[in-house]
Amino acid sequence: MAGFFIALLSGALMSVQGVFNTQVTKTTGASVSNVWVQFSALAVCFGIWLCAGRESLGALARVEPRYMLLGGAIGAGITWTVIRSMDQLGPAKAALLIVIAQLLVAYLIELLGLFGVEQEPFAWRKAGGMALALIGVAIFQWK
Repeated sequence: MAGFFIALLSGALMSVQGVFNTQVTKTTGASVSNVWVQFSALAVCFGIWLCAGRESLGALARVEPRYMLLGGAIGAGITWTVIRSMDQLGPAKAALLIVIAQLLVAYLIELLGLFGVEQEPFAWRKAGGMALALIGVAIFQWK
């Protein structure tokens, strides 16, 4: 049950962060904004590591497969794309499309068993839920 509430908090934080980053970008530009976002995230994570963590940073050298270390670089891409989409579509439409894309890609990762995730069989109810979500996007966009 805790995972459910953490996921809701994550979604809420992502929406607020997207709005904040979009506003910073209006003054600084996308590159400066993205650098600030990544730097401030590093500072917070480093502070948490100093206070609560202290796991070995050397353990990063043992991560396999090596491409799994690209999460931070992907995060920079996420920040840039969220900023651009919120600026062009507004927070609600952008967040809706972002969540739909996350759901579609996550389901494909499970279906294909990509990146070390346990492969799941196709389920019509999940496909139906995905179709219902896409219908929701269409209704939300409808003017």
